[in-house]
Amino acid sequence: MKLAVLVSGSGTNLQAILDAEKRRELGGTVALVLSNVAGVKALERAAQAGVPTRVLSHREHASREAYDRALVGALREAKVELVALAGFMRIVTGTFLDAFPGQVVNIHPSLLPAFPGMHAQRQALAHGVRLTGCTVHFVDGGLDSGPILSQAAVPVLDGDDEARLTARILVEEHKLYPAALRAIAEGRVSVSGRRVIIRS
Repeated sequence: MKLAVLVSGSGTNLQAILDAEKRRELGGTVALVLSNVAGVKALERAAQAGVPTRVLSHREHASREAYDRALVGALREAKVELVALAGFMRIVTGTFLDAFPGQVVNIHPSLLPAFPGMHAQRQALAHGVRLTGCTVHFVDGGLDSGPILSQAAVPVLDGDDEARLTARILVEEHKLYPAALRAIAEGRVSVSGRRVIIRS
């Protein structure tokens, strides 16, 4: 299965995906890394791994839909079958999702449906929860509201600040995301309504 990873920043989850592919634990191939921001660390990581990269700036398009049409064109050109959002700081539209139905996944730093949107770790600390984590989910038209593939729990410790909590969640993200992508690539995932079944 050909995978595209969409990024906007440092790309630590991208690195975990690339490392899994190198170990033959991804079940597919990263065919393209695409960023909406030039010069980010994620593009450097992809280049070092020999993966084709592309920059498609959202600032050069008049609307979200126009940008997403260009995005779809770039991914179809690369013959992509699955799209992984990994720190991609754009809300995708129906234009994009209709082009890749059931083929777009995301990772979010909370136990969804708790704390969707930006700054999930900050939200968790502000609410005083003792447990948070990360979630891999299919992307739908809502905000972090798609069917959940997998989750990992992370305790919130006394003395945690946003940076410490983020670092501990990332450790789990780097394990959870490649495993979820492998399950999809190997055809072990089925969705019935909002329920996702992953066969072993």
